[in-house]
Amino acid sequence: MSESEVADGTPQPVAAAPAPQQTVYIVIFAIAFCHMLNDMMQSLLPAIYPNLKQALDLDFAHIGLVTLTFQVTSSLLQPVVGLYTDRRAVPFALPVAMVSTFLGLLMLAFAHSYGVLLLAAALVGMGSSVFHPESSRVAHMAAGARRGFAQSMFQWGGNMGSALGALGAASIVAAEGQASIAWFCAMAAIAILVLWRVGLWYRAHGMTRAKRAIQAQSGAPLPRAVVTRSLAILVILIFSKFVYLASLSSYYTFYLIEKFHLSVRDAQLHLFLFLASVAVGTICGGPLGDRFGRKHLIWFSILGALPFTLALPHANLFWTSVVSVGAGVTLASAFPAIVVYGQELVPTKVGTISGLFFGLSFGMGGLGAAALGKLADLKGIEFVYAVCAFLPALGLFAAFLPDLKRR
Repeated sequence: MSESEVADGTPQPVAAAPAPQQTVYIVIFAIAFCHMLNDMMQSLLPAIYPNLKQALDLDFAHIGLVTLTFQVTSSLLQPVVGLYTDRRAVPFALPVAMVSTFLGLLMLAFAHSYGVLLLAAALVGMGSSVFHPESSRVAHMAAGARRGFAQSMFQWGGNMGSALGALGAASIVAAEGQASIAWFCAMAAIAILVLWRVGLWYRAHGMTRAKRAIQAQSGAPLPRAVVTRSLAILVILIFSKFVYLASLSSYYTFYLIEKFHLSVRDAQLHLFLFLASVAVGTICGGPLGDRFGRKHLIWFSILGALPFTLALPHANLFWTSVVSVGAGVTLASAFPAIVVYGQELVPTKVGTISGLFFGLSFGMGGLGAAALGKLADLKGIEFVYAVCAFLPALGLFAAFLPDLKRR
């Protein structure tokens, strides 16, 4: 430590730069756990599409509209929530969001008309519109220097929840019927309690940590034109990733049933396998981005899925499972890196960037599901996968991103 002298000649220590903030693992794990519960409940909606299609006499276009309702209510509000909370902290927004999810899930359990089904999807979407950007913000606050790890853990919780939701639909809802979804509301009650404790930590420590993280940013900021161009490229990459994932999460069971004549239960088990692979890719993406640089990880993740997506329409049942897992792992590893990369591009707007990217991921997935549903009605579900196979080629745009790790 360097020293200076006062008037009497006594050496005095000069104030050192603040030490790096420690990673608060308990908060990260709590957020990941609640994300798992949240997305487990939300994933029940697409996982029971075959049941709803039969019970309410729906076609693919109707199912696409349900997905669109869920995705749009969350995607349109998420950037607004992020922008607001960048200006004014709301430590207890997370438990309030979970209440909306609880009510939507309860309505879904007893929805016997298409209008009630759409309203239930909208309430669940509104819960997501607050939960995702605010949870991402809390993960960023608690991350310290391990931002990629924190974002991966947070998103991994969601992916595991989606996979477990599909498994729950296959083992419980398929056997007990639509009303059994009400049992999953107990998960929302648990999440509300945990998120209340997280809100107490946020109020006591989170805002101070967020300010210190901004002050710790070093180096000259990138030119505005470079930031704008980079954000536009990230939006293109989010489009390619989530439209393709929407084709699998919304219509994969129908594809397997139509092409390989599987039962609904067996098709949902294959969906669980795919969603579990997405969870594996997500947990790997953040730490790999911390280690090797987020640009390189983004480049590899999006473009690296292309061989798998091109092979899927031509594979038998065994290889369909294999290549869908490969596509899930590689594509999923991109999103934690994309979110943290965007946060580092605009470090004073963590909530806005989180809300924008999560909102785009939901919105593009919803629009893609609606468009692909209409295309499936016109051309068949197998044609949809033949067209979507080329989406990861948009990963070539990642070459034009600046290397923030090198800077």
